[in-house]
Amino acid sequence: MSTPGAGFSVDMPVRVYPGTVAEKRGVVIDDFGEMAGVGVDVADKHIVGPARRWAVRLDTGELVFVDSDQLVAG
Repeated sequence: MSTPGAGFSVDMPVRVYPGTVAEKRGVVIDDFGEMAGVGVDVADKHIVGPARRWAVRLDTGELVFVDSDQLVAG
């Protein structure tokens, strides 16, 4: 069984959303690891989705938050 997030690290160049029209290059700037939370629902109202594991600064200067399955080394 592999460890979630294994193979990625801070300062690593990556591509986010690989294989889609939204694919972009960037660098991992933070790993929230165990701090990535869970979504919050109150009764049948969705308040917020779960936190993402990785903070990535894109080459465009934008900041995105993604999970490991949305990254490839790059």
